[in-house]
Amino acid sequence: MTPSRHGLPALHLLLALAVMAVWGTNFVVIKLALAHLPPLTLAMLRFVLVFFPLALVLPRPKVPWRNLAFYGVLIGAGQFGLLFTAMRGQITPGLASLVVQVQVFFTIGLSMRLTGERVALAQVAALLLATAGLAVILTHTDGSATPLGLVLVLAAALSWSGGNMVARAAGQHDPKLNMLSYVVWSALFAVPPLLGFALLLEGPAAMARGIAAADGWTWGAVLWQSVGNTMFGYAAWGWLLGRHPAAQVAPLALLVPVFGLGASALVLGEALQTWKLVAFALVMAGLALGMLWPRLKTMMQTGKTR
Repeated sequence: MTPSRHGLPALHLLLALAVMAVWGTNFVVIKLALAHLPPLTLAMLRFVLVFFPLALVLPRPKVPWRNLAFYGVLIGAGQFGLLFTAMRGQITPGLASLVVQVQVFFTIGLSMRLTGERVALAQVAALLLATAGLAVILTHTDGSATPLGLVLVLAAALSWSGGNMVARAAGQHDPKLNMLSYVVWSALFAVPPLLGFALLLEGPAAMARGIAAADGWTWGAVLWQSVGNTMFGYAAWGWLLGRHPAAQVAPLALLVPVFGLGASALVLGEALQTWKLVAFALVMAGLALGMLWPRLKTMMQTGKTR
């Protein structure tokens, strides 16, 4: 099948939508797993199953060990450790799926700092829109999100953006980088800090009680974290990015909070009050503008040269 210059072929688009659905509904799966497992214990188990047994069949990517270590710590202990902790009573799954997407702005900011590129007015406007949406969430105290929950998810988003920068550097070391292999081997460095923090903050007794209380649904949720969210999600997303321009594929990530909020409402009964929909619209508008701005800028520059 030959990729179209004007959009993704139908089957490729369906694959991308499947990845977005998995990543979006995963926030509900996380919430279900947290019913029995402490958050840091859950994150640790997730990355254990990411690393083993795939590390036995996937070769280690040709990148420095320190690069794998930085990515594993940032994504494991940083992004998911903080996100899981926030989702245990500090923020609803739907709002978590929305707020964590501000990693787009952190990634843009870190990239600009590294390249020296100036901030465009459109990007400032995008950030202001998203910030207004976060302010709407912060001003409501119905238990959907606490200030601590917002801070933890924003810190998770910052860790995610840092991981993006490390992964970009890995791509420079190995232009043919297999992203699934990269994620699997980096998990080796996610497990020790998560285990250490779990022992320190949750305690061996709570970890043991959570594991003992976990039922089939809980273990299914843990497996879904590693198999569905990581193995299928990253492999399929990397495959799509390898065959289509990033400008065609990356904007589809905006569907993650759509699936996240929808699944949380349908499965967990998360209320969709007017203020929540307003916050959703503001953050999504900011994300869309921030993510699509490079493409819009190129189109405008092309139009001027004609």
